[in-house]
Amino acid sequence: MAVLTEDALINIRRDLHQIPELALHEVQTSAYLEKIIAGFDQTHLQVKKIADLPTALLVRVEGSSPKRTVGYRTDIDALPVTEETGLPFASKHPGVMHACGHDIHMTVALGVLSYFAEHQPADNMIFFFQPAEESENGGKLAYELGVFKDQWRPDEFYGLHDNPDLPAGAIGCRMGTLFAGTTEVNIDLEGKGGHAAYPQDANDMVVAAAELINQVQTIISRSIDPIEGGVITLGKLEAGTIRNVIAGHAHIEGTIRGLTQVMIKRIDQRLQDVGEGVARSFNAKVTVALNQGGYLPVENNPELTKRFINYMKDNPDVHFVETEPAMTGEDFGYLLSKIPGTMFWLGVEDDSQLHSATLNPKESAIEAGVNAITGLLTNRMAG
Repeated sequence: MAVLTEDALINIRRDLHQIPELALHEVQTSAYLEKIIAGFDQTHLQVKKIADLPTALLVRVEGSSPKRTVGYRTDIDALPVTEETGLPFASKHPGVMHACGHDIHMTVALGVLSYFAEHQPADNMIFFFQPAEESENGGKLAYELGVFKDQWRPDEFYGLHDNPDLPAGAIGCRMGTLFAGTTEVNIDLEGKGGHAAYPQDANDMVVAAAELINQVQTIISRSIDPIEGGVITLGKLEAGTIRNVIAGHAHIEGTIRGLTQVMIKRIDQRLQDVGEGVARSFNAKVTVALNQGGYLPVENNPELTKRFINYMKDNPDVHFVETEPAMTGEDFGYLLSKIPGTMFWLGVEDDSQLHSATLNPKESAIEAGVNAITGLLTNRMAG
């Protein structure tokens, strides 16, 4: 098979769109990727599976005169979303959808790989088809399993995320933080249940939870420098069973977002402080569990990102947009904390947002993305 044509790329994307799978269960997706890659010229390719991460796929391209190993990562999992696009190639898996555009990500990666299979690169290359980006922190799992060692360790890593707010095919990037880091929040409040008519004999955790939620709203507005970015969203509250019983337990779930890990830890600490204060005020037990192993901020390497931006700006065939940081999370941040690199946006121009049941990226972005990335990496390996 020669370099994938635009029609072939669109067909691949539509095939992938129909078989979305959740984190660590991307069996059909991984098999499909293997089948496509098996059709490429194998002269300089080496494919590797990972026993402890079986849906992951690594492909090494041997360089002609390597000075470094350049890595490219794409994510392969989907979301628990019921598709509502009405497309003829809509998801065949009920309740699961590529609502974050990972089908676009994979297709672009295959296009770039097909190019370098036919045009041997100067440097060695590693393509990482990564499971479990949406949950389970697949990048971290792979790193901790020792996947990136010896000839499989990139000296630098690149990866993209599609963006419906940018024109189709546009490339967006910025120096510094591109995506926020995250902490997952789970809060449990334990008091004493009782009859609604006798509140003096109970300890109402609905009231305690309401007070905690109100106080949390002051963390960003009164404890964080307004010039810096931070978000706390408490998106889930469960308490009580019936209208005339005072709830002795309440459970809250939420997320913290910050543009630096220092900022995230500051917010984490203030949330713990609020929990302790509510516990004392209501004579309750309040447990604030913070998953600080959540997604790290995606912090682009200064030198590599400056080179990336200059190339994209100077390329007349690329529509480059300098973007603001986003409060969305991305687990590529963990890999970039270990290996220098750059993450960037690929515009897919759609009225629906990421994680929406109606997301319908413009497929013209695929070939534009492949061309921009192959040009960038070729230029990088010449320098």
